[in-house]
Amino acid sequence: MKHLALATLLALAPSILHAQNAGLREGSLHAPHHGRDMGIALWYPAPENSPTRDFGGNPVFQPIKVAVGADPLPGHYPLVLMSHGLGGQYRALGWLAAGLAQSGAIVVAVNHPNSTVGDFDMQAGLAHWTRAQDLSLALDHLLADPLLAGLIDPDRVAAFGFSYGGWTALSLGGVRGNLAGYAAHCADAPTRHCADIAQVGADLGALDATLWDGGYADGRIGKVVAIDPGLTYGLTPEDVAELASPTLLIQLGEGADRLDATDMSAQGSNLTGLLPQAKLVEIAPAAHFSVLPLCTEIGALILEEEGDDPVCTDPQGADRAAIHAQVLESVKQYLKLD
Repeated sequence: MKHLALATLLALAPSILHAQNAGLREGSLHAPHHGRDMGIALWYPAPENSPTRDFGGNPVFQPIKVAVGADPLPGHYPLVLMSHGLGGQYRALGWLAAGLAQSGAIVVAVNHPNSTVGDFDMQAGLAHWTRAQDLSLALDHLLADPLLAGLIDPDRVAAFGFSYGGWTALSLGGVRGNLAGYAAHCADAPTRHCADIAQVGADLGALDATLWDGGYADGRIGKVVAIDPGLTYGLTPEDVAELASPTLLIQLGEGADRLDATDMSAQGSNLTGLLPQAKLVEIAPAAHFSVLPLCTEIGALILEEEGDDPVCTDPQGADRAAIHAQVLESVKQYLKLD
């Protein structure tokens, strides 16, 4: 891994029993399949006395506290590969990554080229398979590093993702895309993602069906967690037949509060029907964007002026902090963290 200052990162701290802080390192990693670097972040268990500072805050979102550059606690930890949503970035899920690190996991995430805020191209970003390649590449580098690999339990690697990233996690677990099925859905009963594609003039028909429908499973993945995964319309039983990893699906909201593009129910894509063996957690009242960071007091007003709410506006009766806690606890339990 480039530019992560591993010598500093891996200067092991004195052994303590429990991690109270989440350490964080950010850097970049060259991605040959993109022909350029991509941002990468690593969260890890850090000593309770590690100094912390704000991370990820802006006028819209509240920051979290992390121990930037802290020494990691010695140990042998499960690893979570984390994938953000379309047009998002890894900082948007920093609260969850930090919570998992505090509970005894290492979390690695990348800013996926072409589908990240500030680096967004809808047509190029529709090449969903590159996102699975991004995280497989990150895993390669982590496990190849002789120092960092010593902190990772290679038998406990999980793929986690939200929205478009939820699809990335499913893809890493063995689910294949179905371009013809998704295009037919967009033609017959378009949901929000279909509308977004059409609005910017992107074209599903210009994509390579061989690549879209290809297999991108990573055999090192032991479990999959997907929150409101995208791209699940038009799938068939054959497309999910190779999902070998135990899977947790988290559905946000109910009824009209669900984002239509990520509704997994029989009234939506029917992903839950295709994966009856998956564990399903439904959280309501909530909405798709309820897993984004806690908003500032003026966050909703700023987004309303920009025409980008309801990112900060949750359904009546919803408590975003409580939703975060429920998501974190569900993931921790599924991954058998402390």
